[in-house]
Amino acid sequence: MADPTSTRAPTGATGVLVLASGEVVWGRGFGAEGQAVGEVCFNTAMTGYQEVMTDPSYAGQIINFTFPHIGNVGANPEDVEALNPHALGAIVRQDVTDPSNFRSTQHFDAWMKANGRIGISGVDTRALTRLIRINGAPNAVIAHSSSGKFDIPALLAQAKAWAGLEGMDLAKDVTALQTYGWDQGLWKLGEGYAGPMGVSTSLDTNGEGDGSSITPFVSSEVETPRRQKPKVVAIDYGIKHNILRNLVDVGCDVTVVPATAAFDEIMAHAPDGLFLSNGPGDPAATGDYAVPVIQQWLATKKPLFGICLGHQMLALAVGATTEKMHQGHRGANHPVKRLSDGAVEITSMNHGFAVDADTLPANAKATHTSLFDGSNCGFELVDQPAFSVQYHPEASPGPQDSHYLFEKFAGMMG
Repeated sequence: MADPTSTRAPTGATGVLVLASGEVVWGRGFGAEGQAVGEVCFNTAMTGYQEVMTDPSYAGQIINFTFPHIGNVGANPEDVEALNPHALGAIVRQDVTDPSNFRSTQHFDAWMKANGRIGISGVDTRALTRLIRINGAPNAVIAHSSSGKFDIPALLAQAKAWAGLEGMDLAKDVTALQTYGWDQGLWKLGEGYAGPMGVSTSLDTNGEGDGSSITPFVSSEVETPRRQKPKVVAIDYGIKHNILRNLVDVGCDVTVVPATAAFDEIMAHAPDGLFLSNGPGDPAATGDYAVPVIQQWLATKKPLFGICLGHQMLALAVGATTEKMHQGHRGANHPVKRLSDGAVEITSMNHGFAVDADTLPANAKATHTSLFDGSNCGFELVDQPAFSVQYHPEASPGPQDSHYLFEKFAGMMG
């Protein structure tokens, strides 16, 4: 490895990744110019790069895509999990290709540029993935300059100075700014998303905005149910739109509240069930304000369902602990064993922290486990209707291997 203070950019290099450990990875920049500091992780999905970049759970992270062909389906306003992208940048092997999909409305390079996200191509992503597997997810700075000029020592200092995700509460950065209702269902070819709500026009739900496009609930709306359906309040720690669509698909009347919503605010909507969403950052940090609210809900004995960070929040609320993973689980090909019958679900995952299964209390029964490393991927409380999973059933590449979890939650509410 070359001394970063004397490293020179190779001919044609307009992008660079500088790891806090000193490694310098050169490539060709695309998307926005600039620099960003965060944690580097790898994602093994073969498609869905636009969904990945907009998933709020990737806040604070730079994504190394192991699939070489990025950009082939272009970009469009429907394939997003939030209105604003949250991943800091993308690292790919091949140059971004021209779109060859009838749904494309924009080149991926143009989409990255318009959304202020930095990309680097021409990188040996397998070698970078191996480094992450061996050494763990590193802190780094990703930078793009069309001039090819970079201050490597300054970028290295920035990478070293970044504190990392441990102890960082990012849910407050990506959550909705106010309460709103959600009634959009699943997408169908030739029809788009079911229901009246349009992704591109309805909501500014995840951070970075003033929330002016959201229609907030007022007391009269809370007191008068819109439909005779199970009423679900979803706590938004960084919720993916497709989770909300799946809740609607199984017949729920969904209200979304900010991550910091108080218990009384939640109960004002007279919910039949509580949903705990996915999200970024360290669960222990978010738990400082989230756990007391969840514990109050558990005291009601009403149904509860959690996904990803929501799974970790439920674990913390019942007395378990979480821990930072060496490399994390990210991608769309993760096998999970369902312990009740031995069935294997092919799942989508995105998490860098995990529940320590050995700390779960006696009333928490493990329901799922990772076939990659044996880590806990789900549990349920045996004395009340509350359960959670670490993986993402709304994005199961099965493709319906895990949809039953939404049906289970709806069934608990009658």
